[in-house]
Amino acid sequence: MAQPDTKKIFFENLSGAGKAIAVLTSGGDAQGMNAAVRAVVRMGLYVGAKVYFIHEGYQGMVDGGENIKEATWESVSSMLQVGGTVIGSARCKEFRSHEGRLKAAHNLVQHGITNLCVIGGDGSLTGANLFREEWSGLLTELVEQGLIEADAVQKYSALHIVGMVGSIDNDFCGTDMTIGTDSALHRIIEVVDAIMTTAQSHQRTFVLEVMGRHCGYLALVSALACGADWVLIPEMPPEDGWEDKMCQKLSANRAGMKRLNIIIVAEGAIDGSNKPISTDYIKNLVVKCLGFDTRVTILGHVQRGGTPSAFDRILASRMGVEAVLALLETTANTPACVVSLCGNQSVRLPLMECVQMTQEVQKAMDEKRFEEAVKLRGRSFENNLRTYKLLAHRKPESELPTSNFNVAVLNVGAPAAGMNAAVRSAVRVGISEGHKMFAVSDGFEGFYKGQIKEIKWADVGGWTGQGGSLLGTKRTLPAKHVDKIAEQMRQHNINALLIVGGFEAFESLLQLYDARATYEELCIPMCMLPATISNNVPGTDLSIGADTALNAIVETCDRIKQSASGTKRRVFIIETMGGYCGYLASVGGLAAGADAAYIYEEPFDIKDLQANVEHLTEKMKTSIQRGLVLRNENCNENYTTDFIYQLYSEEGRGVFDSRKNVLGHMQQGGAPSPFDRNFGTKISAKAMQWVTKKLTETFRQGRVFANTEDTCCLLGMRRRALVFQPVVQLKEHTDFVHRIPKEQWWLKLRPLMKILAKYKTSYDVSDSGQLEHVVRNRPRESDASVAM
Repeated sequence: MAQPDTKKIFFENLSGAGKAIAVLTSGGDAQGMNAAVRAVVRMGLYVGAKVYFIHEGYQGMVDGGENIKEATWESVSSMLQVGGTVIGSARCKEFRSHEGRLKAAHNLVQHGITNLCVIGGDGSLTGANLFREEWSGLLTELVEQGLIEADAVQKYSALHIVGMVGSIDNDFCGTDMTIGTDSALHRIIEVVDAIMTTAQSHQRTFVLEVMGRHCGYLALVSALACGADWVLIPEMPPEDGWEDKMCQKLSANRAGMKRLNIIIVAEGAIDGSNKPISTDYIKNLVVKCLGFDTRVTILGHVQRGGTPSAFDRILASRMGVEAVLALLETTANTPACVVSLCGNQSVRLPLMECVQMTQEVQKAMDEKRFEEAVKLRGRSFENNLRTYKLLAHRKPESELPTSNFNVAVLNVGAPAAGMNAAVRSAVRVGISEGHKMFAVSDGFEGFYKGQIKEIKWADVGGWTGQGGSLLGTKRTLPAKHVDKIAEQMRQHNINALLIVGGFEAFESLLQLYDARATYEELCIPMCMLPATISNNVPGTDLSIGADTALNAIVETCDRIKQSASGTKRRVFIIETMGGYCGYLASVGGLAAGADAAYIYEEPFDIKDLQANVEHLTEKMKTSIQRGLVLRNENCNENYTTDFIYQLYSEEGRGVFDSRKNVLGHMQQGGAPSPFDRNFGTKISAKAMQWVTKKLTETFRQGRVFANTEDTCCLLGMRRRALVFQPVVQLKEHTDFVHRIPKEQWWLKLRPLMKILAKYKTSYDVSDSGQLEHVVRNRPRESDASVAM
């Protein structure tokens, strides 16, 4: 909860005057590194510090000279949407030697730099920490050699270091997601989706090798996100005799009308005796055992390339700002820290604790303690593995428990990408738990008309990658038809209900809860999963579908910015969806590098519009001659998109010209992003397990009877945990007129967008700043790790 105002800390009170910060990228490149560099530079300049680029990683620090350059506001313009790292990265042998570090220290002192922001993997961060520990010794040596004045030792006595983890492998302990991982998943999923169409045509089996060094994260999550038949990862070597098991599974899937097989192999995959498993070995095995037409595709460096996803841009921008705050607050005694993400919250962790734990994973794997390795990888990884095991391997009928319960699944509200992944996961987990699963077509409209039929394991094959809603969805609320719905529940003997949808799904659950008093049929466990691009459901920080919509917005904004850069002096006004909720406009604005975003939650008047026009007029005098303004569709009934466009056109006459663009329903369509597939799959599996638990708890004298608040819940992500919240308790936190929650976490991100667009603003940093410790496996209950 928010702290009382007396305790609020605003970063205006933190000054960077007189400080010099240098930023470098080291080790393998990752998409989103540029967004992090941009955020560090702009935040550093904003607080009055001097900021320097160190080109070519540690090599540039050792070589000095032209490699260390002062950064300006404009020098990081247009890099947000570029993959890789613009300031270059290199592996540097010289920095590993004492002489190399001595040269590096000399170069930093010459520029007065005592604050370093390192973006890289565990190797780069370990190097930085060693450098920090040796710093005062290195300066003393430089004085002895007569290279620096004696007073410099006092003046530059301590080197402060903050790390950000940039790595597509997501192999760093203590952080749920590293910068670049989500984008790498985007590349993998694009390829897998494309391969699936050709495999389908020829009834082929494809063996795909993905990157990740010694970490199976990319392989595991992409297997979850595309419903692969088999996955091989270093943390979980297959048991002896796995070859036969795999071939049995492949042929069983083919027999079940499936025309293709996908096998995903991590590049570090090993068997039980630590011997590597190669893609060719698997291909030859499938050909020999089954005679299937089999092809190998090695994805290679494609995974590192391309433009960063919306998630990576936001992650990197948040981390970059947090890194500067951490540098402003460090003292000589604070240990070097890493800024990272836990659930949905930025945290600071001691760098060496994270590095040691990361090294322990490798040690555990070398010593064949694989279960421990999985635990050390963190709860996000463990959760993914657990969900994959639940969904991938169908138990034979004889081994399934029989519960005699019937569970119905339906979609309510507007379609959102990832709904189908959630339904697939619910159906398969439900069947594994022994329930009979029923699918309802077209929401509550289909429900009262009796469009309800049993749905089997194979019916949901291939659903994860499909956009929209395959069950069909409607906005109809149940209140008018409760009698008919209760009748259908009686006829089909429905014992539990899982609803996947947006704000209408929330309202529906409230109506069904109220109707429990009249209809006993509704006294059953009911759970809702938030799925809406608007992300306007109370009780959750994120909704299924919002990430896909953000990516659609950001992709379009990138193209529009490119067109604006070509013509110069042009400002685009772009209208986004979201109802009254400003999530898409604000977070999209942060990810696309917008100059302003108008939303309902933050009232604005003509003076604000005027100030924005003046701000853009100033911007046109610099080398960045373009502007991007986002407007939520319902931010103000009088300041419409047309009004703002006309105002900008008139006021900017002679300085810039304006264009407008309404994005419309393209934000609702498209294949779901890896994040939405995964989020939908994981929360749905968790919801089904909750349903099973509630069914057994409420089964009395031969029937299910559930009429308490805690049997009618919404499963949402709150900061760091996934929590089941009774919908009745969420009523008071909801503005029903505007269909939004009364408190929204992402409003805290709005100042970041303004700071990065050069507006003076106030930014509450009471939340950040506490250095935490790396926790080994938290207890099961808090299993958040939605962070993919």
